Amino acid sequence: MRRVFAYEVGMWLSLARWLLRRPPALGAGAVAFSYIGVVQPILVAFIALSAIEIPIFDLILRHTVPWPPVRHTALVLGIWGLLWMFGLFASLRIHPHVAGPAGLRLRNGISVDFVVPWSAVARVEHRYRSLPSSRAVQLEQFDEGTILNIGVGSQTSVDVMLREPLSVRLPKGPSGPVHEIRLYADDPAALVARAREHLAVRLPGSNG
Repeated sequence: MRRVFAYEVGMWLSLARWLLRRPPALGAGAVAFSYIGVVQPILVAFIALSAIEIPIFDLILRHTVPWPPVRHTALVLGIWGLLWMFGLFASLRIHPHVAGPAGLRLRNGISVDFVVPWSAVARVEHRYRSLPSSRAVQLEQFDEGTILNIGVGSQTSVDVMLREPLSVRLPKGPSGPVHEIRLYADDPAALVARAREHLAVRLPGSNG
């Protein structure tokens, strides 16, 4: 329940920041990379359909259900659902991945947020991959180790190979040691280029 409450609060805070045009500030030397592009048309379509559905459903209830409390409850729930989807959209927009001096900060809305220090990164590559499901966080077990997928729209576009197994914070708690992290970015080539710049400065010769 604590995690659900924190998620709900984070969603509304994200919506407020988005409406006020106050995204979290980036640190010095940090560059943001969005990941919402692949799902943005779907979210916009759902929001538009919900906005159209609310008055239509209310009109139907007005002429078919004689109890105003039922209609009012349905109206409140419909508006809440619409605002919730706006909050989801906002959380994905204002919490991007960030490549900064300390490392690569990976996010998925307000549910995923952790930093991979550059000292833990062996190399970073651009490669599109399809995932078996639409879940944002997916773990895959192989003989070579564990791969953590942070996908968007059932895909990833950047592979981060680690120097040694690393445990990271996930929505349900710390993960077991992972050997590779795969994520989605709208501009994977730019993210990879930026990451390799940091690797070249901190770990000469490690970026391949």
